[in-house]
Amino acid sequence: MCTLTLSASIPALKPAECVGALCPSATPAQYAVFFFGLYLIALGTGGIKPCVSSFGADQFDDTDSNERVKKGSFFNWFYFSINIGALISSSLIVWIQDNAGWGLGFGIPALFMGFAIASFFSGTSLYRFQRPGGSPITRMCQVLVASCRKWNLEVPNDSTLLYETQDKASAIEGSRKIEHSDELRCLDKAAVVSDAEIKSGDFSNPWILCTVTQVEELKILIRMFPIWATGIVFSAVYAQMSTLFVEQGMVMDTSIGSFTIPPASLSSFDVISVIFWVPIYDKIIVPIARKFTGKERGFSELQRMGIGLFLSVLCMSAAAVVEINRLRLARELELVDQNVSVPISIFWQIPQYFLLGAAEVCTFIGQLEFFYDQSPDAMRSLCSALSLLTTALGNYLSSFILTVVTYFTTAGGKTGWIPDNLNKGHLDYFFWLLAGLSIFNMLLYVVCAKKYKQKKAG
Repeated sequence: MCTLTLSASIPALKPAECVGALCPSATPAQYAVFFFGLYLIALGTGGIKPCVSSFGADQFDDTDSNERVKKGSFFNWFYFSINIGALISSSLIVWIQDNAGWGLGFGIPALFMGFAIASFFSGTSLYRFQRPGGSPITRMCQVLVASCRKWNLEVPNDSTLLYETQDKASAIEGSRKIEHSDELRCLDKAAVVSDAEIKSGDFSNPWILCTVTQVEELKILIRMFPIWATGIVFSAVYAQMSTLFVEQGMVMDTSIGSFTIPPASLSSFDVISVIFWVPIYDKIIVPIARKFTGKERGFSELQRMGIGLFLSVLCMSAAAVVEINRLRLARELELVDQNVSVPISIFWQIPQYFLLGAAEVCTFIGQLEFFYDQSPDAMRSLCSALSLLTTALGNYLSSFILTVVTYFTTAGGKTGWIPDNLNKGHLDYFFWLLAGLSIFNMLLYVVCAKKYKQKKAG
């Protein structure tokens, strides 16, 4: 943020002022400084996001029932605070950047990041620290290599004959032992003690012999994979908020009296929806659900994610209905051949943003809880990173679907579903397509969730 502030403040690091309609291009050096700042933010974010939720949840004691309930609330309020920041940045900070300049607009977040760092380190003496258990990627590779090396060995029916440390603690630093499971028995070969190892008494090479806990770590990740994959389609739906929802808003009536609403600013209603639903969910829905389900958090993580997937179907259906009515009005007013806005208020988009925010509260926060609780102790940051990866893959999936739809619907010189003039297209078909994919994804999720077996600590 400091680099970006400098690039927008120091004359030598920013392009010359525009003269009328002529705006000089930035020099290669100016581009380099600017993009260096952006990539530093990306690098810093990669360090913060996967770890901050896991580290926060580590402060709660799983053996205490009251603290377990508070840990569930932590994920809600953690996500709430993120959206408070998003609301401030998309409103106040954007206004400052537009009216007071980019230097001040970047400088204020840089200052607050300084306060955040000071706040973070001021609590050092209070934190509960989990010991780092080494590279989880390395341990997974060791299991795969060891199981391949012992491919010809038989896995004993008695799981107690598989290799595990005799100590109470696991061989993996910072991790509890994990009970053996019967799935994916081919990976158990990595924990089979061979005759050669019994004779030599050497059990120290993890590339040849792994503990049951180490094998179970990989099994848990594989079991979580189908649940993780269903989050990609949800993220593709979420990506519409900053893409086709904005395109839809641009051909609607954006005026309120003399004031014009930027279509992209309606994404604030998604943030407002999250800010609205988090307290409602945590303080009202959870206590009510707890009476019926008997679960400490009201709904399990899997149930919560399923509710979010259902709400995403309603979100895309609402967007399609709005577009159907917009196109109907365009035909009635004979505006189909004109690339102009249709006199239907942009505020009709609010329900789809509000539903998306509610879906986000259920699915994204549910994912944070699920990947934290179900991941092995020494893999929590990795699993949190995997849950965040669905957002990136969802954006790629959205782009892929859009490309495929455009290719097939414009074949033979046809207008297509999403032409430059949306009045001639059928954006509603695209929204119905995503709604259909979301329904299929939800049904697939239900099957995977029913088959999922919870992690058992040893």
